[in-house]
Amino acid sequence: MNFAADRPEEIEQRQQSQPQGRPRWYAVQVASGCEKRVKTDLEQRINTLEVADRVLQVQIPQTPTVKIRKDGSRQHGQEKVFPGYILVQMIMDDDAWQVVKNTPNVINFVGAEQKRNYGRGRGHVKPLPLSPGEVERIFKQAEGQEPIVKVDMAIGDKIAVLSGPFKDFEGEVIEVSPERSKLKALLSIFGRDTPVELEFNQIEKQS
Repeated sequence: MNFAADRPEEIEQRQQSQPQGRPRWYAVQVASGCEKRVKTDLEQRINTLEVADRVLQVQIPQTPTVKIRKDGSRQHGQEKVFPGYILVQMIMDDDAWQVVKNTPNVINFVGAEQKRNYGRGRGHVKPLPLSPGEVERIFKQAEGQEPIVKVDMAIGDKIAVLSGPFKDFEGEVIEVSPERSKLKALLSIFGRDTPVELEFNQIEKQS
C-alpha cells in the first residue's frame, strides 16, 4: 500500500462537499497484527453505515524494507511505521465515532482520558486529532523514506563458512553490514580467534 497516496491536498474537492467541520487525522489503537483487517472492516462499515462523508480515509503508515536473506538475495516488502495503530481522517461526530470505535479489533482512539463523575472505572477517552505538523511528518516519512535494510543475521550468531578460503570453518558474528551484504566473524585460525570479513552468500547460520 502506498501510504503517500491520497494526500490531503488531493482530496480538497471532496472536502468542499462535506458537512460542516474540518476533517482531522486521528490515531486509533488496534489489536496487534490486525491493522489490515481493521482497515478492511472499517472501510466496509463506512459504506454500509453511510458515513463516507465524515470518515474519509483509513491508512496504515508503512515504509519500504529490503530483507537480505542468508544466500544474499533481496526480498522487498513493507514495514508498519506504527505497529498496532491505524490513522483515520474524519469529521468527528457521534455517528462517525461509533462506526470507528465499534469496528472489531479496534481498542480505542488515542486521546485524553476523561474521568467519570460517578461510580468506578477509568472513564472514557476523548479523541484528540493529530497536529498538522505530526500529519506532515508522518506522510513525509512514509513517502521519502529510504528502504530499511534488514538481514537475517545478528551479532553473536554462530555461522559456518560454505565457500571461499575459509570453507568449513565455524565462528561467531561480531559485525553486520547489510548495506554491503557482508559481515565479520571470529574464526579460530591457527588456534586464535581472527576477525574475517565474509559475504552473506558465503556463510550459513547455525541453529
